[in-house]
Amino acid sequence: MYTIAALYHFTRFDDPAAIQGPLLALCEAEKISGSLLLAQEGVNGTIAGPRAGIDAVLAHIQGLPGCGDLEWKESTAASQPFRRLKVRLKKEIVTMGQPDVDPVARVGHYVAPAEWNELIQSPDVAVIDTRNDYEVAIGTFQGAIDPKTDSFRDFPAWWEKNKHRFHNKRIAMFCTGGIRCEKSTNYLLGQGVDDVYHLKGGILKYLEEIPPEDSSWNGECFVFDGRVSVGHGLKEGPHLLCHACRRPILPEDTQRAEYEQGVACHLCTQETTEADKNRFRERQKQMALAEARGTTHIKVVHEDET
Repeated sequence: MYTIAALYHFTRFDDPAAIQGPLLALCEAEKISGSLLLAQEGVNGTIAGPRAGIDAVLAHIQGLPGCGDLEWKESTAASQPFRRLKVRLKKEIVTMGQPDVDPVARVGHYVAPAEWNELIQSPDVAVIDTRNDYEVAIGTFQGAIDPKTDSFRDFPAWWEKNKHRFHNKRIAMFCTGGIRCEKSTNYLLGQGVDDVYHLKGGILKYLEEIPPEDSSWNGECFVFDGRVSVGHGLKEGPHLLCHACRRPILPEDTQRAEYEQGVACHLCTQETTEADKNRFRERQKQMALAEARGTTHIKVVHEDET
């Protein structure tokens, strides 16, 4: 059984490059896979490995400047959900492209999962899903607004275009693990919105704590690892990943005429050229050869956006 830890923490790292090497070495020594992103604004990622290894890495991160109160969310998987380890330096640990946004300075009001249902059912509250369109497509909260963004970078432009819809409304926002809401609530506060709230711990914490019979969640939650989706109790969901477009699909979608493993699915077959598809076929061939040899061929995965 593998332990999975999803984490993020906003703090000031003056020299993220100095942190990268020791953290990478520890992860390798403890047989950890997954993704950790480091930037001057903090750390973000999801990692998986043996219990003792995860504990060692979390303790190391807690010892970094400003990370003593690090929080994380845990789940388990029967098989390793990541094929490799990445410890990367980035400009932002979750990319919004707004240099004035600073979650360390202030964020919206945190709302515990147990209090979330009451808030989002209030008539003066507008609920906004800050995730990308392919994530929202497989699950969201009842009544939530889908901005239909391709990436988090698109959120500020969406808000500017749609802010007139939310006059005299309190704004409640949510995302997978909470990190995007740290930035989006700070952004809205900077735009003059006074009453901004966000789900503490994100959807993952809500699904962990709230039983299905009391839930306002519909569907599954997309996750950035080999499980693809999870449901209540953080149980692995039914979804697969199309390795051409990296969107979640259901097992029955593999029976559709548009589906070709690693090459196309019904969501992306019209988005790629025949040259693209031939390149994907070659990649799929190399993956099959690697599997036959008992070695691992690296698949393209989403950048982690816990």
